[in-house]
Amino acid sequence: MTETTKTHVILLACGSFNPITKGHIQMFERARDYLHKTGRFIVIGGIVSPVHDSYGKQGLVSSRHRLIMCQLAVQNSDWIRVDPWECYQDTWQTTCSVLEHHRDLMKRVTGCILSNVNTPSMTPVIGQPQNETPQPIYQNSNVTNKPTAAKILGKVGESLSRICCVRPPVERFTFVDENANLGTVMRYEEIELRILLLCGSDLLESFCIPGLWNEADMEVIVGDFGIVVVPRDAADTDRIMNHSSILRKYKNNIMVVKDDINHPMSVVSSTKSRLALQHGDGHVVDYLSQPVIDYILKSQLYINASG
Repeated sequence: MTETTKTHVILLACGSFNPITKGHIQMFERARDYLHKTGRFIVIGGIVSPVHDSYGKQGLVSSRHRLIMCQLAVQNSDWIRVDPWECYQDTWQTTCSVLEHHRDLMKRVTGCILSNVNTPSMTPVIGQPQNETPQPIYQNSNVTNKPTAAKILGKVGESLSRICCVRPPVERFTFVDENANLGTVMRYEEIELRILLLCGSDLLESFCIPGLWNEADMEVIVGDFGIVVVPRDAADTDRIMNHSSILRKYKNNIMVVKDDINHPMSVVSSTKSRLALQHGDGHVVDYLSQPVIDYILKSQLYINASG
């Protein structure tokens, strides 16, 4: 599989990030490494989406602070960015609506339709007008191989860089003059792009709690988008998935990161980092990056037991 035929992926993590921990960032890194090792995916961006203030979780500090802490946590990353859209809405947004927002945003800025995990073969070529009936990629019946040239509009790469903080290496693509006479063969390269929800096994397990999730939303999240799960505390993800009919139905859309690293819950847990801050525990440096710690101390966050 060549670089241009692999599925391009944006990892999206939704959560309180109260505060964002080193473990949260490590989840992105581990997920990207695992997806790359499968040989099927190229991760071109990661998005951290903090929850709205009206989520109502006890001790949730203002999104103004959480956004700044998230920015500080990813400031040295060349592929993970923080998106404020969820925080800037009038009220709390479901995970499903956040995924749909980013899918629609990508449609607008790239001019292409993002593929769902169930319909990868329907992905149109980048730059193809969305209000027209898709034309066959091949105009010449003698052509049997996939096209080798790509038509990538300059604005597409620029838009992706704004969204994902990383631009696919331009040397991978052949830029074709859209006005050039290419004869009877229209040579386009299909770029398949998906947004996948990144989460821990605790969120996966929450799908099994009756009434907690809207079933229609679960169908969209797992069935249309797909999930990348980073197991925590050696969780048995197969057992978790067997407890939900929807997770069983879309099991092939759930990718579980398998590596040699045990991901203890304490490394990711925002709750334990807050407790460490309240108790003046020096081990807080195991949970939080120094810029985040400095901001917390400067802003006097999480000092009270209620925070």
